[in-house]
Amino acid sequence: MSFEIKPVETKADKKKFVKSQWNFYRNTQYWVPPVLADRMKLIDTDKNPFYKHAEIKMFMAYRDGEVIGRIAAIINHNHNKTHNDNVGFWGFFECVNEQEVANALFDTAAEWLRHKGKDSMIGPENPSMNDEVGMLFEGYDDPPMIMMTYNPEYYNDLCTNYGFEKAKDLYAYLLQPDDFQSEKMKRLQGVIRKRYDVTVRQINFKNKTQFEKDVQALKDIYNAAWQPNWGFVKWTNEEFDYIAKDLKMVANPKMAVIIEVRGKLAGFGLALPDMNQVLIHNRSGSLLGALWNMITKKKSINRCRIIALGVMPEFQKTGVDVVLYYEVGNRSVEEGGYAGEASWILEDNEMMKRGLTTTMNGELYKKYRLYQKSI
Repeated sequence: MSFEIKPVETKADKKKFVKSQWNFYRNTQYWVPPVLADRMKLIDTDKNPFYKHAEIKMFMAYRDGEVIGRIAAIINHNHNKTHNDNVGFWGFFECVNEQEVANALFDTAAEWLRHKGKDSMIGPENPSMNDEVGMLFEGYDDPPMIMMTYNPEYYNDLCTNYGFEKAKDLYAYLLQPDDFQSEKMKRLQGVIRKRYDVTVRQINFKNKTQFEKDVQALKDIYNAAWQPNWGFVKWTNEEFDYIAKDLKMVANPKMAVIIEVRGKLAGFGLALPDMNQVLIHNRSGSLLGALWNMITKKKSINRCRIIALGVMPEFQKTGVDVVLYYEVGNRSVEEGGYAGEASWILEDNEMMKRGLTTTMNGELYKKYRLYQKSI
């Protein structure tokens, strides 16, 4: 059946682009509807500071006036400067189970990126590695946690049949509240605290001046600790401040900690209550519905996502990361008896994988894939 690809040009087009996601998940029980206002903010090239060093072009596939697919082509100039690459990205992909439609969407994104001088494309990134990223390919029988993706299984077939190859896999580990603290972990974190005079404090959410200082500390640790990682790009000051405001809305201060070694900044850990457990009931994606469900169902949340654990390079071989594991995990249990998801973890991050499995008894239960192709 015939269809056509059209670029997103107007504000009305952008709204249709965001709302079209419902076309593909109406009968999917594990899909968590996004909050429409949040998605509009994410693709707002005027207000989202990501687009000060990036470009995006969105497209939709139509058949008989209905959206049957969508994609965004993205250029992250800071990525290419950091990694000396000439790569473009694709994201926000949705599609009916028709290879011809998927091929047309991928071709359209590739052509736009080629026209911009790029020689390959990687995705999905929505729109960057610091946002929702990867195509789920293992672990479909469970809703995604906050800021993680979900998609039909056939999306991976659409990618591989088009000619995409694996770029990198990302892992998610499940930690149970009753057994994440192995005896080895309890003993080791105590020894390390004494040996290195480790102190732990919560991020100060109430005092504006101190919160700003803590946010700066997190940014310094993040940009230093993740520097060697595949695909890493430093946050700009504006980007970090932008996301910090959003995270402040959902974070539990007791699950956001900074550690110091003899008074020197050493690392931080952050776990977020899994707001997706309440947002899954907000089927319309409205902001009012999201707020209502968060107020009325917040006590039902029993999971959290360990979204970041970072240690400054000079302390990465001291074992102080074990103190972070212990503190974030212990506080999550104390606050709500949470089961935790540690995600995402690069497939070749052996140190982190070993810590999660041998130290915290974590179970690898979901996998996500980034695809790449020369264009």
